Amino acid sequence: MAPIPITVFTGFLGSGKTTTILSLLKRLPGEYKTCLLKNEFGDIAVDSQIAKETNIGVQEMMNGCLCCVLVGQMKLALQELKEKYNPDRIIVETSGSAFPAPIAWQIREMADEGFVLDSIATVVDCVNFSGYEDTSYTAKLQAQYTDVILLNKHEQVSERELDDVIDHVNELNTDTPKVKIDHKTGVSPDLVFGLDTQLFSVAYNKTHAMDEMVFDPSHQENEVDLIQVVRESAEPQGMSKSDLEAFLKTMPKEDIYRVKGFVRLDDGLYILNHAFGRFELTRVEHAETLAEARDIEIKVTVMGQDLRMYKDRVQQGLLKGKEGQVTLTAAHRH
Repeated sequence: MAPIPITVFTGFLGSGKTTTILSLLKRLPGEYKTCLLKNEFGDIAVDSQIAKETNIGVQEMMNGCLCCVLVGQMKLALQELKEKYNPDRIIVETSGSAFPAPIAWQIREMADEGFVLDSIATVVDCVNFSGYEDTSYTAKLQAQYTDVILLNKHEQVSERELDDVIDHVNELNTDTPKVKIDHKTGVSPDLVFGLDTQLFSVAYNKTHAMDEMVFDPSHQENEVDLIQVVRESAEPQGMSKSDLEAFLKTMPKEDIYRVKGFVRLDDGLYILNHAFGRFELTRVEHAETLAEARDIEIKVTVMGQDLRMYKDRVQQGLLKGKEGQVTLTAAHRH
């Protein structure tokens, strides 16, 4: 059995974690089973709200913090969710006062029990961050220990105030991507979720076209630049894994957020998920029976910022001098 990916959301009190998660869940395929483990102090009746919005399994851990008071209990809670729901993914929403590093450590310790840490996302409240950053050691740690920083409520501040917030965040964490959350649609799953096998399977069976799953520039147009690389051939030939690894090492995580899609290697077709400097390859079993997969050499989307200067590098790294379609779609930033 493939391990269950876990996505951790951190962020200071009132930053908008729950709202961000709810909007994210609405953008997932209905057949993709997701559970939420929510940790909060006091009594928060979030489970009824989520039940109305989605069909996911919810478990709350109250009156304590996953990173300290409730250490050890998270393991039991994750196992319970796995046994009860058999989910394709688990989202962990920490309390506003949680340190992310101990939580990440606990999840990594559960690798042998069928769990894998996919990513840590930190939600930053652009209205209030400059205030609580000065008084909260936790807020600083959350901004430092993360794979991606999601800038929330940015539309409620002026451009100068937003620049000040980004400057403050950059002082804490220069290299981590900072992405604005669209207040209407939320954040795209493509940015914070990996392309795990079950998500691929559900999306493929639903659309009957892999193009729609990885090549839709509209869903990211206000968030990131996109480079799309496509090469199909009647007799596709794969690149070596070492060549792919060498190319991925040239993709700096401060600019290149994700590289994901389908790559044919010497021994078959793979799903590539490169996230914030780390990558994973998952073999597409029985690819020869999928009409859309037979001719694929490359179908990859690169997400990031300032990608115009990376277009030639991406083209050379993935196509290796062969002909193919390479398209740059710049974000419609405001």
